[in-house]
Amino acid sequence: MMSFFQVQLALITNALPMFIKHLKSGDWEAILYFNNKALWKIWNLLFFPFGMVLVLIMRSIRPFVLIRVNVLVSERIGHFAGNTELYLCERDEGINVPEERYLDLWYHNWPIANKQLACMWNRVLHVGPRWLLSSVKVINDLIPGGEVHKISSNTQTDIDVYNLLDKFPPHLSFLSKEEEKGKSGLQALGIPEGAPFVCIIVRDSSYLKKSVPWKSWSYHDYRDCDIQNYLLVAQKLTERGYYVVRMGAVVKEAMNVDHPMIIDYATNGMRGDFMDIYLAAHCSFCIAGNAGFEAVPHIFRRPIVHVDYMPLGMVHTESARLISTTKKHWSRDESRFLTLKEILESDIGFLWDSSAYDAKGIDLIESTPEEIAAVGLEMDERLKGSWQTTIKDEELQKQFWEIFPKGENHGEIRCYIGAHFLREHNKQLD
Repeated sequence: MMSFFQVQLALITNALPMFIKHLKSGDWEAILYFNNKALWKIWNLLFFPFGMVLVLIMRSIRPFVLIRVNVLVSERIGHFAGNTELYLCERDEGINVPEERYLDLWYHNWPIANKQLACMWNRVLHVGPRWLLSSVKVINDLIPGGEVHKISSNTQTDIDVYNLLDKFPPHLSFLSKEEEKGKSGLQALGIPEGAPFVCIIVRDSSYLKKSVPWKSWSYHDYRDCDIQNYLLVAQKLTERGYYVVRMGAVVKEAMNVDHPMIIDYATNGMRGDFMDIYLAAHCSFCIAGNAGFEAVPHIFRRPIVHVDYMPLGMVHTESARLISTTKKHWSRDESRFLTLKEILESDIGFLWDSSAYDAKGIDLIESTPEEIAAVGLEMDERLKGSWQTTIKDEELQKQFWEIFPKGENHGEIRCYIGAHFLREHNKQLD
């Protein structure tokens, strides 16, 4: 019993340094989050007896039905979407599921990144109250023999190593009243009925600092991109008849643009949880700069352009709906760009921490507006069937995938690397 209390108190104690930092800076919104987080831990302590009783019941009925419990990654929209959809796909495929009769119970973590997405998951999963199931999970994890009652992780968390997103249709759908609400929302944004639109989402550090302030997220800074670099592709897409919607719940800055077909939805005051999901589910395709939100259009099987994806060795490969590029890797010691082969044949292609790149003397250089426009227009042409693939382009794709390390993080390779990107890096493949 003491170990349960120690776990809860440790979780509160570990957050103290970040709490003190926000207290000194006067960030009262962050302090409120800390208070709510602490209250939840105290709530867990209060509900310890109820959780203990449920764990005992859960284990006693094991011969008849196996009850498993776990928490949804509700606080991170990319994992909230991607991990959950892949759990359902693997379940449908019979992967990572018990052979005996079972019932999986979930609860949402806090804070919930998107309430509309949570509402839709609640319709297809058995989701119970956090105030009760969180205590059950903690107690079950502490008592020996509890592993079988924990919903196992996906094979590779949010990585589709079995190409299941191509095999199964989306598990989420909109109710008829939600469809009507979404159509009205598009009109309010200035998008005519039936008009094609493209979503652009670019990662910066603002979202996680605001939504999960009790952690330091600077190790993710290597993924950051400049939204202004996406103006050119947005303008070129409007010339082809698309409306362009810049997404983002919390962003660092607005787009420097004044164009009736380019909508800075992230900063124009019209952003909301429902339209975030509706836009992602109905876009013609999405251009994503290293942002977790790209998982939302992905689970609705929308085509994705991954611009400057990092790390390169973990690029999404599972579907022909995906096209990717990566940032350039400048070696400070050698005063040159590393080749794609050098990146992929070393651990540099698998670094997940900003400090790790810095320790190796590597500066990450974003794609130029022209490079982003090239891969965005390539997606448009591939979708329309007008893309002209040359023999040289096919050879470059083949060369790239020959040096790409497959391993346990990749199933069948079906995606593309941007053609213009490979032409520019032709000599780096040797």
